[in-house]
Amino acid sequence: MLIFISSLLHPGEPVPINRKSTRLPKENYLGERAYFITVCCDHRHPYLGDPDTAQAILRILLQSAASRSFLIHAYCVMPDHFHVLAQGAHPTSNALEFIRVFKLCTAFQFKRESKKKLWELSYHDHILRKPREIEDVACYIWWNPVRKGLCEQPVEYPFSGSQTIPWMKVSQSPPKWSAPWKL
Repeated sequence: MLIFISSLLHPGEPVPINRKSTRLPKENYLGERAYFITVCCDHRHPYLGDPDTAQAILRILLQSAASRSFLIHAYCVMPDHFHVLAQGAHPTSNALEFIRVFKLCTAFQFKRESKKKLWELSYHDHILRKPREIEDVACYIWWNPVRKGLCEQPVEYPFSGSQTIPWMKVSQSPPKWSAPWKL
C-alpha cells in the first residue's frame, strides 16, 4: 500500500511511504471460511467498557453480519478490544468488506457521540483452516473476560455470545486453543 504525506523539503510534493499490509491476498477472505478477528480500541482506551457503547457495538456487528452474509459463531466485547469468530454463509461473502463496514459504522456512531476515534487503523485476523477449530476458538473468545479478571465464568459476562453455538454449555471448560497473537 502506498501512502502520501506532504514533504517538508518540497511543499506540495507528495512523498511516498511504503506501509506493509498485514493481510493475505484478497481471495483468502472470500467464501464460506471462518475468521477469528480482534479489533483494538484506539491506543487501547477502554471505550467499550461503557455498557451502552458495548451494546451499540453488538447491535452493529449483528446488522453488518446479516447484511454481508456472515454467521457469528462467537463474540466478546472487552473494555479495550473486541473479538469475533465469523463465518461466511455464501460463496460471495467477503470478510474484508464485512469488517470494513463494521468498523466504519461503529466508528462513525462513536465519533458522532464522543468526538473521539474508536478503533486502531488495522486489526488482527486468523483464518481457521479446520472446521473442528470453531468451537475451540469460540471457547477461547468466551473465556477472555475470565482471563482478564472481569468475571469468574464466561456465562457471567454480559457482552459475549453466539448466533450458532450453545455457548453457555460449550464454554464450561477452559479453552485448549490460544490466539496466534498476544494483546
